[in-house]
Amino acid sequence: MKARLRDIAEQASVSEATVSRVLNGKPGVAESTRQAVLTALDVLGYDRPSRLRRKSAGLVGLIVPELTNPIFPAFAQIIENSLAQNGYTPVLCTQVAGGVHEDDYVQMLLERGVAGIIFISGLHADTTSKPDRYIALRERNLPLVLVNGYIDGVDAPFISNDDVASMGLALEHLVSLGHREIGLAVGPDRYVPVIRKIAGFRHSMQELTGRSDVDDLIERSLFTVEGGATAAGRLLDRGATAVVCGSDLMALGAIREARKRGLNVPRDFSVVGYDDSTLIAFTDPPLTTVRQSVNAMSAATVRALLDEIAGQPSPRAEYVFRPELVVRGSTGAVRRH
Repeated sequence: MKARLRDIAEQASVSEATVSRVLNGKPGVAESTRQAVLTALDVLGYDRPSRLRRKSAGLVGLIVPELTNPIFPAFAQIIENSLAQNGYTPVLCTQVAGGVHEDDYVQMLLERGVAGIIFISGLHADTTSKPDRYIALRERNLPLVLVNGYIDGVDAPFISNDDVASMGLALEHLVSLGHREIGLAVGPDRYVPVIRKIAGFRHSMQELTGRSDVDDLIERSLFTVEGGATAAGRLLDRGATAVVCGSDLMALGAIREARKRGLNVPRDFSVVGYDDSTLIAFTDPPLTTVRQSVNAMSAATVRALLDEIAGQPSPRAEYVFRPELVVRGSTGAVRRH
């Protein structure tokens, strides 16, 4: 789109002559004024002249699971913005069932000469996967950062939410409301975050209720609304008065199943989600949930990758971020019969 000097000048609060000097690369313009004109170009949707376009420091691959779960777009948005601010061009690769495999995305990124790759909840979170694919990338000296998952033998920094602490926060809250028959609805237990949630659930149930026989209170399903509904149904059949879910989507499914049975949430059944993804505060009822530290985790992820690219590698460790319990309207005192 061809830029109109008058519109740009009005947007930047400068004269048309000043706009012309900036666009033609003439001297005598203050840097703050130059930036105001360039920003006006961007805001108005005009293309910058080629000599004024930002120069990319390189491409960075960002591989994430499907975007139907709102937590993944949340990570992607923050990480992409931070990479762009540091001069890198993010390349978003989204995995869906039956779609492009992670290894195929990696090959595509390598062919484009990426400076590094960030993996969010990728195969490094699957205990049935081997570390070979990541070891091979590190042998090529390609900088990597792996988020929410862990796999031994990989020379890269890991960034994770504290899943064990998450269960402690949720269960402390529910037990304080009088609940003892508390269920856990999670995804397949081949994934590291699920394994850790189950371990945290067992530990906190023992600590808070003295109960160690909790196998009948753990339901493994899918990280979807339907998966949450199915798991909640089974737990309700066993007398559970509350459930902690492995994702907000599962929690919405649990609420739907409770209502299908004529139960009120939270009067008859309390539900805790996990992630605190977009719009969850506006559900009916607003969802009590465990909030991942998405901002802090994303910032640490980008910082670690940039350090790797700069040849100043981060210490080889898993950086674990403590979550926060956000109490809203989907949890309440246990109903006494």
